[in-house]
Amino acid sequence: MSGGRCLALEIAVVSTAGAVIARDGGADRIELCAALELGGVTPSQGLVEAAVATGIPVHALVRSRPGDFHYDDDDIDTMLREVRSIAAAGVAGVVVGALRLDGTLDETVIGRFVDVARQTAPGIEVTVHRAIDRTADPVVAAGTLPRLGVTRVLTSGGAPVAPAGIDTLARMVLAAEGVQVQAGGGVSPEDVGALAATGLAAVHLSAKRRAPVRPTTTRAGRVPMGAQDDVHSVTDPSVVAAARRAVDALR
Repeated sequence: MSGGRCLALEIAVVSTAGAVIARDGGADRIELCAALELGGVTPSQGLVEAAVATGIPVHALVRSRPGDFHYDDDDIDTMLREVRSIAAAGVAGVVVGALRLDGTLDETVIGRFVDVARQTAPGIEVTVHRAIDRTADPVVAAGTLPRLGVTRVLTSGGAPVAPAGIDTLARMVLAAEGVQVQAGGGVSPEDVGALAATGLAAVHLSAKRRAPVRPTTTRAGRVPMGAQDDVHSVTDPSVVAAARRAVDALR
């Protein structure tokens, strides 16, 4: 990359095992969440503490439920509590976001998340998540980020996958002056070079594979527990390693 700037590698994980794989595979940090198949929700406090104990910088998602990013007062109160407890657990950062009904970032709510995080842990990093990809104009939304005091934004450039949003990502980098832009959403190791050319600061991969379903001979094992009760993803060490090689090749 030009100017000697290094691209950071973030891996999304849902378990302590995933955190260890990301750490050992050379990731710079992880985004920790639960229910990645639903787009990610807030991880449990126990998982947060266990991930922090692995030693890799942990950025924990705070999202009280799947679905849209328009939150009522109860949702907001829940997430403020989660921000506070997670920040107190020693994470490197929290990952937050909220939208207004008009398709713009809810700066008031995001500002409250930032304030609570930094009151609890001064110096903690704050990332705005992919709610920005559902705004009416991600570039305009990126331009509001510097005044919110956030560290970075995770985005696909408003596209279904980040490689399809390269032009918008480049414009977001310019609009969000002083805020790191991190590409995420359908990113594979093969995409890293083209994404890096936009001038962004980091790439984010889920690096996951579907875990095999463990067979059971009990009747209880055949009783459905939900629409996706047989879906279980794990972090794939080979993808993490390939992503690390792709990032290192840019230096």
